[in-house]
Amino acid sequence: MTEGRPFISVIIPAYNEAKRLPVTIPRIVSFLSSQGWQYELIVVDDGSTDETQQIACQLSKEYPSIRLLKLPHRGKGPAVREGVLASTGDLVLFTDADLSTPISQLSKLLARIEQGYDIAIGSREGVGARRYKEPFYRHLMGRVFNLFVRLLTLAHFNDTQCGFKLFRKHAAKDIFSNLVLYGSTAPAIKGPMVTSLDVEVLQIAARRGYKVAEVPVEWHYSSGSKVRPALDSYRMLKDIIRIKLNDLRGMYDKK
Repeated sequence: MTEGRPFISVIIPAYNEAKRLPVTIPRIVSFLSSQGWQYELIVVDDGSTDETQQIACQLSKEYPSIRLLKLPHRGKGPAVREGVLASTGDLVLFTDADLSTPISQLSKLLARIEQGYDIAIGSREGVGARRYKEPFYRHLMGRVFNLFVRLLTLAHFNDTQCGFKLFRKHAAKDIFSNLVLYGSTAPAIKGPMVTSLDVEVLQIAARRGYKVAEVPVEWHYSSGSKVRPALDSYRMLKDIIRIKLNDLRGMYDKK
């Protein structure tokens, strides 16, 4: 750890998460504090229309490690990007606001970083992974999507979409500053939108030679999911085709 800088930055993209943040943020703070690390939590409000901003501000008074970024509603991809680029930690974790992957699973990812990997990603597949209370349609949707990902882009990953990923700082800054689909020019949107952010992140990582470890983790289905099966499946398939074309055009190569 560099003196005076957080050991880890935790990025939490939030769109209408006023009900979840008061539950999940104390869990994150408790775990990180118990490790004795310097840390920061960056809550990135993605143009919420509920009390997310107010709740985050209240929590920041109780937990000084919290920072709030306020953005127009452009989706999870740009929200995570802005959070990562604003981070100051030697390591950068992004996690979903519902904490479907418990924060304690961070220890598994950190172990792989300590082994020399640049990136460690949570996976709901593989030996040791556990899924709890997941509806069948969600599991089927994920497996079909992963099949297309493996056919078109990232053949060696069993699960790209788990929202629990840890990066060394240099890898995070490089990858997220070079996003194309979910970069600074992403348009404003309406309503929730599930995206293929994780696929673009991992495609850039692969193209630039970063070492990525896929780590089986525990995952709990959270009610109140914003996933819309038909619309989101179509949108995500279209996105991975665009990612493949961007890669063929050399848009993810080092300049």
